[in-house]
Amino acid sequence: MHYPVMLNESLEYLAVRPEGTYVDATAGLGGHTGAIARRLTTGMVLALDRDAESLEIAGRNTAEWAERIRYRQARFSELPQALAAWGIAKVDGLLADLGASRFQLTEPERGFSFTAKGPLDMRMDRSQPLTAADLVNAGSERELADLLYQYGEEGRWRHRIARAIVGARPIRDTLHLARVVEEAKPRIGRLHPATQTFMSLRRRVNLEAEELDALLRVAPGLITSGGRIVTITFMSLEDRQVKEAFRRLAGEGRARILTKHVLRPGQEEIRANAASRSAKLRAVEIE
Repeated sequence: MHYPVMLNESLEYLAVRPEGTYVDATAGLGGHTGAIARRLTTGMVLALDRDAESLEIAGRNTAEWAERIRYRQARFSELPQALAAWGIAKVDGLLADLGASRFQLTEPERGFSFTAKGPLDMRMDRSQPLTAADLVNAGSERELADLLYQYGEEGRWRHRIARAIVGARPIRDTLHLARVVEEAKPRIGRLHPATQTFMSLRRRVNLEAEELDALLRVAPGLITSGGRIVTITFMSLEDRQVKEAFRRLAGEGRARILTKHVLRPGQEEIRANAASRSAKLRAVEIE
């Protein structure tokens, strides 16, 4: 079952108006998109995602409100071009849920999971050439160690993991990589030793940090005065990016921060959807 994370809070801070035009920049399987569309009468949801397969599923999941939704495959950095293609200059709000799609994480052939055997892919957009296999099997030991630190905050174990990966080449699949990392890094607490390695590779393959920077840079200029930007992050790296960008906007007088303290899901939601437990919501209103 698909659970759109912090749905009620997202809609509250987005302040959806029935006649408004909104962007769901991470449509995923359509949970947030459909919820916004239900609140519209003459308005429109512009639903973007870089994953064509997810968009296809989202279209089926939201067929009931199809007349209020427009779908388009696009990265964050392509937001201005996407709006221009629809003939839209500005919108009334934007939502970005930055968590990886459940569909991506649970389909072994997509290569995102270290718990099921699959190819070392990890591409959100499968038309792009670079895969996780390219990084794992071609990068130098130093390059891999730097990648683990920059994209996943893997600290003291990054050099040992990188050395183990290089020594075990060719890395054949996701389970092979997970075993190599598990042998190089001890288990600490409940977190699987390969968690940060897989996260690092996924974020590098998809240039997630760079794309988020692009979104935070271009989105404010595409929102009407009084419109809002709402983000949901799941990693401290991304939350810091959003927090710092929102603070800069407020400092420049371009936005008002609506969430003085980050919002987290309630216990009821966490019980229903454990994947939501690390979610953090922030919102600003454009001046």
